[in-house]
Amino acid sequence: MNSSLQNLPELDRIIHEPARLTIVALLSSVASADFLFLLTQSGLTKGNLSVHLSRLEEAGYIQVEKTFRGKIPHTEYHLTQKGKSAFDQYRKSLSSIFDK
Repeated sequence: MNSSLQNLPELDRIIHEPARLTIVALLSSVASADFLFLLTQSGLTKGNLSVHLSRLEEAGYIQVEKTFRGKIPHTEYHLTQKGKSAFDQYRKSLSSIFDK
């Protein structure tokens, strides 16, 4: 194996998946976002978005808050401290790949 490839940083596979990277990037720019915002901004289908949000929640990268607005369910998502740290590390790792 090429020695320069051996020195590449390990990328977080949870964040590296394109749909999850989009979600984490969106959430990193806001305090919180609801499902509809993430749906319209990400371009994902409802089912696909739900699956990726669940994976990020399982990893502890996002927190989900379910409430009601009157009788209508409302779900908000935000990055946890673990998610913010993981995204920062991901960006640093990616940057170091291009700086080589």
